[in-house]
Amino acid sequence: MDSNKRTSSNPIDPTRKTSLVAGILYLVTFVSSIPAVLLLAPVLNNSNYIISAGADFQVICGISLDLVNALAAIGTAVALFWVVKRQNESFALGFVATRLVEGTTVIIGVVCILAVVTLRQTVGVGIDSAALVAVGQGLVAVRNWTFTIGPSLMPALNALLLGTLMYRSRLVPRLIPAVGLIGFPLQLSAAILTIFGINYTLWAGISVAPIFFWELSVGLWMTFKGFNRSAPLMVKLRGEKENDS
Repeated sequence: MDSNKRTSSNPIDPTRKTSLVAGILYLVTFVSSIPAVLLLAPVLNNSNYIISAGADFQVICGISLDLVNALAAIGTAVALFWVVKRQNESFALGFVATRLVEGTTVIIGVVCILAVVTLRQTVGVGIDSAALVAVGQGLVAVRNWTFTIGPSLMPALNALLLGTLMYRSRLVPRLIPAVGLIGFPLQLSAAILTIFGINYTLWAGISVAPIFFWELSVGLWMTFKGFNRSAPLMVKLRGEKENDS
């Protein structure tokens, strides 16, 4: 009897570890990606970096953070999949797929910058500087396009897929995924315009704001609050856990 009272007053939360891990990983993507942009500035902004004195240690720190960001992004999808698939498995698989694409493209960008650093360090006397600069600029261009496809385009699709799952399941307050769903068409349009060579700095800044708020908010909420225990999906999961035990 006492055990039943304790269970009803403090219901089992079978997803707390999942929400905690996913939330922390979301926050890790912020902690790693924002400084990485600043640390990579020397190689991204200097077209002659490959033949210059260089700032290799700083750049390597930046790409290391990019690698952490890529792995953390993939980790968020892996952690959340077993929960959100119960709401809609197709959307859940789509979320995992877009996160994998996002992480993979970031890693491709990391490899490109590593190649620039390696060439700068190993270039010998007599090498055609103009040709070397062209190679370096090409590698940086590939990295920049991976940024457009990965951290720019994929988060829009992530917001659509995970935002829909979170909104329908009510695992977090609906305002949070609603902002992500609003940000989806804005971020998608900004990425498409960039692909077609149309760059509007003001629009890019406006479009990224809702996605930024959505990912930061869902990360903080899952880390410190966990999923809403009164959500229908949580009630179902608790019932399954109690039956198993």
